[in-house]
Amino acid sequence: MQHFPNNLDNQIEKGTMRKKIIGTEAPADEDARGWLNLDHIASVEVTSEDPSFPIEAALGSNGGSGWRASEPGPQLIRILFDVPMNIHRMKLRFDEDAITRTQEFTVRWSSAAGGSPREVIRQQWNFSPHGSTTETEDYALSLEKVSILELEINPDISSGKAQCSLSSWRLG
Repeated sequence: MQHFPNNLDNQIEKGTMRKKIIGTEAPADEDARGWLNLDHIASVEVTSEDPSFPIEAALGSNGGSGWRASEPGPQLIRILFDVPMNIHRMKLRFDEDAITRTQEFTVRWSSAAGGSPREVIRQQWNFSPHGSTTETEDYALSLEKVSILELEINPDISSGKAQCSLSSWRLG
């Protein structure tokens, strides 16, 4: 039998495993599900905002009422990262149970190296109060060194008179 130092001899004889309990808390910039905690790593710009539905209610990891624009028509939400981030997943959720409309959203990003924003996603969705009231999109991405991420929403491509809203936007 191989000889181990005394403290290991005792553990082997007793049949115990050497182990160490480590913290399970996620880093300050991530929540437990791997979503980025934007409060700690970015600032946000919006073209308008209903004070009762602020943007942090859609971007926060603890849920909330979502964001709503203060005026009708297309809107822009821009996330400016403090340091460039790699984005591998994006999940968006929109809810509409009051009017029938076709919404289009576009996601663009800019790298730390600069240059013009590049479009990565363009999506249309038809909302109907008696059918389709929720749009949830979950994308696998490979965006490296993202400095700026933009979400442009046109809430009604036919009339432009609908109010923009966003229930949640998560990045990982």
